[in-house]
Amino acid sequence: MKLPDLTELAVRNLRESVLRNSLTTIGISVGVASLVAMLSLGIGLQQLASRRLMKSGLFDTVVVTSRRDLRNFNREEERNGPAPGESRILDESTRVEIARLPNVLEAYPDIRFITELRFDDKPHLTTVAALPASAKSTDAFESLQGRFFSSDTAPEAILQKTFAEELLGRTPKPGLDETNVAELAAPLLGKELTMRYAQRDRQSSPEKSASQDAHAGSEAVAGAAYSVVSREQRLTIIGVADLDPESMRGPTRGRVFLPLGLAETLHVMQPTDLREISRAASDQPVYSSVSVRVKNPGQVEAVENAIKKMGFNTFSILDASRSIQQFFKVLDVFLGIFGSLALAVAFIGIVNTLVMAILERRREIGIMKAIGASDGDVRRLFFAEAGAMGILGGIVGVALGWAIGQVINMGTNIYLKRQSFPPEHFWSVPWWLVLFAILFSFLVSLAAGLYPAGRAARLDPVQALRYE
Repeated sequence: MKLPDLTELAVRNLRESVLRNSLTTIGISVGVASLVAMLSLGIGLQQLASRRLMKSGLFDTVVVTSRRDLRNFNREEERNGPAPGESRILDESTRVEIARLPNVLEAYPDIRFITELRFDDKPHLTTVAALPASAKSTDAFESLQGRFFSSDTAPEAILQKTFAEELLGRTPKPGLDETNVAELAAPLLGKELTMRYAQRDRQSSPEKSASQDAHAGSEAVAGAAYSVVSREQRLTIIGVADLDPESMRGPTRGRVFLPLGLAETLHVMQPTDLREISRAASDQPVYSSVSVRVKNPGQVEAVENAIKKMGFNTFSILDASRSIQQFFKVLDVFLGIFGSLALAVAFIGIVNTLVMAILERRREIGIMKAIGASDGDVRRLFFAEAGAMGILGGIVGVALGWAIGQVINMGTNIYLKRQSFPPEHFWSVPWWLVLFAILFSFLVSLAAGLYPAGRAARLDPVQALRYE
């Protein structure tokens, strides 16, 4: 039997029992829609997590620390790298060397310190952190009230919202929305803070160090070649950031933020300065960690390996995201299994429909065999009918699953808006999922047609013609 004849006959047979075949096709559509909706939810959640990580500015960032810092040392590095005492120091020359590595956009030091800030002649002890210019594009400062730093060395400060409340004498309240932050920013923008900090001062001789300390009204510590000078820096408040102190990470771990260039020129005393006192004669600062931004997240692993070969420890979100990816893979499997349950019911419906078709069309099958149709022709006819229902049900099911996802996503965003949260996109139906769902529906329908097709092919034409 030729393909056009087979197709025409299959379509005619499907039209003769429109109601039953339509109900079977709807059952397939519901099963495919359930499968597509479940898998698109898992894919959408995974893409949402990836978008948030990418936008946080950490997904393409490698944090570099020295192996001299025993807090960041582990047994695997002990076997594969130099001992802590023999490891390189993470100083300015090393940072420049890392910044020159292939695929590296920038490498900036983690400058963070606890100091006193005075506002309206009242002291406030808090943590100050330095921000690079690239921090402006991260999601941490999306809801910034005011503006970002005008330059990398401007004497300006951005406040975290709970510290802004502290300056205004208000009791911190969790879950502030943008309106609350705007109310906090209004009386603070343009005001001045006075930051008192300890500046490291390396000198070539005790006499020079003592004379400068006396001139500056400061105290000398750490021996003849090393001193700490008390300094003051006036800062203009230019913004208040809606940052949650419980979730701050990376460069946003602070309550007051300064431009990175300004922080570097201040030469604020760091704990690493004391740990590396043997190098006090050097003018290069020593950093506790350096953040390295990579051009593409796909190049993070290569950059990490290059830095490890230099003798340093590294950490990136890529290391932690492997477990997240494993979680989403397991989630996709479970969602796919639950989504396929409805398709299993449709499988039974196809078998039932085609078996009933055999009983109704026994004489027709007998006539086909009597005029020369082979068992293979009969089998292919039933496979064609099952496949047609599968393809049609798959197409309708994909559309239905996409519509279900859009409706639920819309309803979820309405709820989030009422709770003062930004809208999100939780569902995603990529093209490969569309093709997979239609192909899977087609294959399931063919599998469901195996038994009816075989049963129809085995019919004795003589007995079939006698059937009433």
